[in-house]
Amino acid sequence: MNSLPKLPARAAYLYIDNASKRNALSLSVIRDLTAQLRQHLTSPLTNKPLLLPGFKPSLISDINSSSSHRWLTSPTVYNTHRSTLPKVLVLRSSGPVFSSGHDLSELLASFASSSPPSSALSEHQIFKECATLMALFRQSPVPIVCAVQGLATAAGCQLALSADITLAKSTARFQLPGMSIGLPCTSPVTAVSRRVGNAMAYRMFALGEPVEAKNMGGAVEVVEGKEGEEEDEALDRRVTEVVEKLVELPGQMQAFGKWAFWTQAGLGSLAGGDALWAGSAMAAHLQSSEAREGMRAFMDKKKASWLS
Repeated sequence: MNSLPKLPARAAYLYIDNASKRNALSLSVIRDLTAQLRQHLTSPLTNKPLLLPGFKPSLISDINSSSSHRWLTSPTVYNTHRSTLPKVLVLRSSGPVFSSGHDLSELLASFASSSPPSSALSEHQIFKECATLMALFRQSPVPIVCAVQGLATAAGCQLALSADITLAKSTARFQLPGMSIGLPCTSPVTAVSRRVGNAMAYRMFALGEPVEAKNMGGAVEVVEGKEGEEEDEALDRRVTEVVEKLVELPGQMQAFGKWAFWTQAGLGSLAGGDALWAGSAMAAHLQSSEAREGMRAFMDKKKASWLS
């Protein structure tokens, strides 16, 4: 990780440290990533990870009244939990492969055990802890940016597309190859389908063909080098640009906005219910002093002084 560029203040890396094995997501790597993420999400006030609540529309009525959710609408309360923690996290790896997904040798070893009950527990544990890691990405109150420098396959593809903003070199490819080895990427395709839609996700799932970043239907931002600029340099530059933008925005609003976005995304559009609910969320946004500061600054044509 020493070769990665220094991030702006209030930003931190999440690093996949397994380049010698194509950044495979072995159980130890999954646990290491989970520990990194929990460290950056743990409130010094409670010594527990501060996570977005369940993405349930009914919670909107409790957001302003419940003390347990007050940090989502009050920048002052938000700061008591996160003023010393990063406002942005950046997921990266090194080498020509972003991540090759689960370590197949580890999965096969789980079946080689002479004790079926323990081997079943081992394979179950791998997938369970991987699912926990992916869920933490969605529950993180701070945006997670992922920079993809090479091939992202299976659970590696799932990890890349579980981030809030995914940037990729134009030469990067995304693939769900499990069907070709008799282990369909059933779990990874769930995250992929949320980003690229069901039709494309199923093609990737069924055919296992690699897809270039530019053909990912806008799910990733394709980064190309400017004249005389290498793509690795261009990716580093764009990561810095995105992070600099995000750290300047109010952290409390980023957290509340992320919760509201994924909650309404699960509503569907039946009878305009999603629009009605989103209107309630906007009304809740308006209760925050950050919203009033932002609007006043816009009207006065000056830069906002965010509290969080």
